[in-house]
This record gives sequence, structure tokens and C-alpha cells, in this order.
Amino acid sequence: MSAVLLPAIEGLPMRLDDVDEVLAIEEDLYPFPWTRGNFVDSIASGYSAWGYRVDGELVGYFVLMMAVDEAHLLNISVAAQRQRMGFGARLLNHARQGARQAGATSLLLEVRPSNEKALALYRRFGFRQIGVRRAYYPAAQGREDALVLKHVLAEDSA
Repeated sequence: MSAVLLPAIEGLPMRLDDVDEVLAIEEDLYPFPWTRGNFVDSIASGYSAWGYRVDGELVGYFVLMMAVDEAHLLNISVAAQRQRMGFGARLLNHARQGARQAGATSLLLEVRPSNEKALALYRRFGFRQIGVRRAYYPAAQGREDALVLKHVLAEDSA
């Protein structure tokens, strides 16, 4: 029986030099992607922004903002060709650990109700819906609501 080897993944703080690659993934995934300015501003503001690479290839990234004892996951994305390989879970784990280390007791995020893959991942990690932001996201036909999800970080150690 042979062991399955997971690819070596390297997580590095996102730099301005990474933004072109990040934008390529963002624009491939979403009809209404974040802009270059969103990423540049996040890096300049000192948000926890990380890129994950396998053999030099950017496979995913996240942007996390701290606010006192609460963290807000602003963006988490995995390249389309690298989805369903466990990278989303690795990114989410990194974001949770970073939030905890920064003193957060909870992690918040918004997600489109139509993003079933993301919802399944978040629910698997114990996120619970705490609200709805009406007409939050642009959509092909008007606007789409956002589900507001919360994860209590203390539950990770329970």
C-alpha cells in the first residue's frame, strides 16, 4: 500500500507583487470580482493577507481584517482548477489560527446563498448563520443577499 502525498504548500504574506496573480484567480472565479484597489488597500492597511503556493503556483489566498476581539474574513478563494483538493480548508484553518493569535474570539464572514460549495465548507467548520445583509452583492439580475456567518473560535479547542 502506498501513501498518498499531499502537495507541499507554502503560505506567504501577500505582497503587492502578488496582486496580478491574485486578480487573475479572482477574475476567473467571480462575475463581480474584487478590484486591484481592494487588494492593494488591504495590504496597505495591514490586513492579514496570505497567498498559498504549490511549486510556485498561486492556488489560493485570503484577506482577514481584525477589529478588537473579532476577525472578519473579507475574501477567501481557491483557483478553479485547484478546488476540491483541500486548499480551501487549509486556508480557512490558517485564517482561524491567525484570528485566534491576534486575540479574536470570533470570526465573521459574508457569503452568497448561491455559493453552495463555500457554504458547505463553512458549515463543516462550525460557522452558523447570524444574519442576512439584504441586496449586499451585485448580481446578474440586480442584487443578491449575503448570509452573515459567525464562528466562535473558542469552540475550536472544545
